Order: sequence, then structure tokens, then C-alpha cells
Amino acid sequence: MLEINVLRDNAPQIIERLKKRNKDFTQQVNAILELDEQRRACQQEMDQALSESNVLSKQIGDLFKSGKQAEANEMRAKSVEMKESSHKLKDQFHELDQKLTEALYDIPNVPQDSVPAGKADTDNEEIFAEGSIPELADNNKAHWELTEQYGLIDFDLGSKITGAGFPVYTGKGAKLQRALINFFLDEAENAGYKEVIPPLMVNEDSAFGTGQLPDKEGQMYHATEDNLFLIPTAEVPITNIYRDMILKEADFPIKMCGYTPCFRREAGSYGKDVRGLNRLHQFDKVEIVQFQHPDKSQETLDTMVEHVKNLLRKLGLPYRVLRLCGGDLGFAAAVTYDLEVYSAAQEKWLEVSSVSCFETFQSNRLKCRFKGEDGKTHLAHTLNGSALALPRIVAALLENNQDENGIRIPECLHRYTGFDRID
Repeated sequence: MLEINVLRDNAPQIIERLKKRNKDFTQQVNAILELDEQRRACQQEMDQALSESNVLSKQIGDLFKSGKQAEANEMRAKSVEMKESSHKLKDQFHELDQKLTEALYDIPNVPQDSVPAGKADTDNEEIFAEGSIPELADNNKAHWELTEQYGLIDFDLGSKITGAGFPVYTGKGAKLQRALINFFLDEAENAGYKEVIPPLMVNEDSAFGTGQLPDKEGQMYHATEDNLFLIPTAEVPITNIYRDMILKEADFPIKMCGYTPCFRREAGSYGKDVRGLNRLHQFDKVEIVQFQHPDKSQETLDTMVEHVKNLLRKLGLPYRVLRLCGGDLGFAAAVTYDLEVYSAAQEKWLEVSSVSCFETFQSNRLKCRFKGEDGKTHLAHTLNGSALALPRIVAALLENNQDENGIRIPECLHRYTGFDRID
């Protein structure tokens, strides 16, 4: 959520930068500023009424002490009227404050200057690429054929048990899945991240805190009886650990990681783009999360991108880094880098990670602050990234490493899998 004081002081610039999202927010911003003005005016009336009430209370006390009962009672009647007026002002203030908060919820984060203009993913900016595209034999197979051939994943069984998008991993497929999770967690620990095993369901406050509500309400599975949401990513519960907290400047950086299954209702389109592991309703992911001092968040974002790049290097997957354009930028993000791997059998790039800096957008919702050296409280910056999401990593590993005898396993995984080939 944008900070109202920042919006108040920089409205024209913020409106202009929000245009990178291909929408004019002038009307919404002006409505917010009007609500803010009304709320501040109401606050002033409340403060004035409180001041007058305090003066009146002192005068009433003095009159009683002086034995002037009649005058004191007359003033007491006036005091009762003022209290009734104060209660009305207080109710009015809370109503305006709630309307202001709800209006702010509908404004996305302001894109950083580095975010390119654009309408869709085709306008994203490639800033780095590494690795050679594998040359496969003419009879190469897509991962959904390989998983069936070697008994790694049963998509039909998952559909029978639950529905499409809920695969069952079996045999070496299950071991490969577990190996990748442990590899990613160990790499995160080596990079200084503290592992967390969070709940897989969150309450409404947590979903609002990280920006899933109200923006992504339809994409989450909702347990309506208890009003809980299955998490779309570990970012949500892990980031909410520090909701309603005041940190010390010396606490930074706070680095956490966690493995969780993730649940997303989004159905997507039909055809090859969502076949097999390309898009699932349930999938496994290791997430890295940081709380950082605002002065160091950009540097931290770069180190988080580099962490993901190193994982892909060790897995031997060709990859590229994209800076998302304004039209493809997530609601809560100020800047996002997507990392994609090349799937040789499908001959396409597959997104496997998004690394984002949210600046104060999430921390303002979370009320996560820190006490600075100046003695004042400031909002922290939050960042997170997939390190990594497993389905498309598995798809690329199977497709890119296939040969006439089976599938090679990257060396970095051997100690986790206990085997170096699938055949």
C-alpha cells in the first residue's frame, strides 16, 4: 500500500510513473487526496474539541472548588454536548479512515524508473543470458512423454484423485523432486538464509499484508468456513512473520527461506502451454525472503538475482534474466526480474523464478517498521524470490538432459538423489 504522506507530497510524479502500468490513476489518486483532506480536517476538529473539552473540565473543577455550583452545572451540560459532538467526530473520522485505506488498497505499487514501459510479457527487457541451448536428437520427447516412459509422474492418477493440475510423483520422479528441494534449501542456508516451515494456510490479514488481497482473491483457494486461504507462495506466511513489529536497524538484513507446496486456482489457457508441468494448481517451491534497510534494498535485489542465477548454473540449465515491463509487473512489486530456462524439447523459454523488490508497499500494509539511528521509525523494504519453483525446472532438466539411453542427472544433485541417471 502506498504511503499517504508520500502520495500527498508527490501525486503528479506518482500518477505519471503509474502510467507505466498502462492505466491512468489520476481519478483514483485525486479521490484519495480528497478523502485524506477530509480526514485531516476531521482530525483537526477532533483535536480542537479535545482541547476545548480539557479547558472546560478544568474550569468546571475550579467552579466547584469555588462553590459556584450553578455555573459549574451549566458548564457540565455544555461539556456533555461537546462529548456527544466528539463521539460523532470520532465515528466520522473512523469512517473516513476506513474509506481512505480501502481506496489505497486499489492502487498498485509505483514502478521504479528502471522498469521499462510496455503492455505485456512480449515487452519485457532481456538483460542477461547464459548457457548454450542443447541440441537434441530428432526423436526427442517432451517432459510429459518422458515422465510417462520412465514412470516419474502420473498426471492421470492426480486427475482421478483431485483434478487436473495435481500430479502424483512416483519412484525416481519423487526422489528427484525431494532432491531439488533439499538442494535449494541447502544453497539458501549457505547464503545466510534461515529456514522456516510456515503454515500452508493464512488468514485474511496475512493475505492483505503481502498484497494478495484484494488483487488476487480469485486466484487463491479459499476455505470459506474458517475464512482461511491456501498459500499461493511461501512469501505470504514468511513475510507476515514480521507483521505489526518494530525492528532495530541492526537487525538488517533479515533473511529467511522456506519450502512449501503452493496452491493456485488460476486455470490458464489450453494446449501445450499448460500441458504437463508447465502450469499446475499445486506445485513445490523454495522461497527466499528479505527485510532490508531502504538504502540497501537495490543492492540486495541484485544479490538475490545472483543467487538464483547460481542455482541455474549448477543445474547446467541455459537461462536468461528479464526485467518486467510495467504492463507485466505484479500489483505489489516496484521492480521484478524473471528468470527463465530454455526447454529444448518444447523449444521455448519457461519462467522458473521471479525476484522482486516491493520497497515499502508490503511493509506499510504489514506495519513493519524499524527504529533508525535518527530515533524515528521508518518502514522497512521487503524483497522475495523463487529459489526455485520446481515444475518447470524438472521439465527442463528432463528434456534438456535426455539421450538415447535415458536422462542424465546434474552432478550437483547426485548426493541428494542417490543416482546419476534415469533409465
